[in-house]
Amino acid sequence: MGEKREIYWHLPGFCYFRFLNQVLLNLMKDYPERFCDGYKIGSVYGTFPGAVWNGGRAVFGIAAKTDIKKILQAYNSKGVPVRFTWTNSLLTEKHVNDTYCNLIMQLADNGMNQVLANTQVLEEYVRREYPGFKIISSTTKRMLDPETLKAELSKDYFLVVLDYDLNHNEEVLKMIEPYAGKVEILVDEICQPGCKMRAEHYREESRMQLEFDKESPFRCPNRIQESRTFAECRKRAGFISKEEIASYADRGFVNFKLVGRGLPEELVKESYLYYLVKNEEREFIRTKLERTLAELRGAAAGGAPGGAGPMGRPAGGRPVGGRPMQGHMPKGGRKR
Repeated sequence: MGEKREIYWHLPGFCYFRFLNQVLLNLMKDYPERFCDGYKIGSVYGTFPGAVWNGGRAVFGIAAKTDIKKILQAYNSKGVPVRFTWTNSLLTEKHVNDTYCNLIMQLADNGMNQVLANTQVLEEYVRREYPGFKIISSTTKRMLDPETLKAELSKDYFLVVLDYDLNHNEEVLKMIEPYAGKVEILVDEICQPGCKMRAEHYREESRMQLEFDKESPFRCPNRIQESRTFAECRKRAGFISKEEIASYADRGFVNFKLVGRGLPEELVKESYLYYLVKNEEREFIRTKLERTLAELRGAAAGGAPGGAGPMGRPAGGRPVGGRPMQGHMPKGGRKR
């Protein structure tokens, strides 16, 4: 039997879910035997609020330079790349000179971090001005044609994120298997499969971001009316179960993405516990995770360092409480 393959997970909300993500990373370091063997965090994706290059989900607000640096340091010091969702589909040449977005790129330009892209104008700009960033082709391109997808995989991308409507399309998976190491698969998308409004939704989110229009959220006719939960994700046709991950990895698909932008933290937390933690260890890690998060938020509410202060709001979401994390976070607690 060959050497066990490492599997890389790409987590949501490096800014919005910064407390949750940092506590998780500390627990993975403190209790590696309680997490699934060979699992690594490949990146944490998202945006700083108010960045006009951002797409997929509009996020409003602003982050100070010192806060940007602290958040980047918090992940990068643990060896985790930060991946920017620069997927605004309406960008033109004038937008590449945006001061705020270029400041973010300059602060993150250390050879470790990454960019999700879906427009030629921004991709060319990043390749020219910031060659140290790995470029990932975004799922927002909606590449459903197999030959178009194959051509994309032959280009100079670090990864190509598969459209989740293709997650179980055996014909497509077989065709792209030679490129499997360059494919990233979103395993738990909550949106309706085959939605005809998805491209329009992405364009509208891009418009909202460019115009700072938080009063006109996109009204998708397919949006789930009840509370969005991880249980709902598991009902979707594109869902890939924990048990199925190994069969994808055996074929060379080792990069998996978890949904979360604009969704409730409870959903994201449940996805982490389901995919990353050994089944028999789930309640132990849940207890550690929730206890540490409560301590952090209690300290923030009390005005301790890392205290209250909104950092941004995904469209349709609630404001985020708590200042950005420092370059370190309280440990999840070591074994006694």
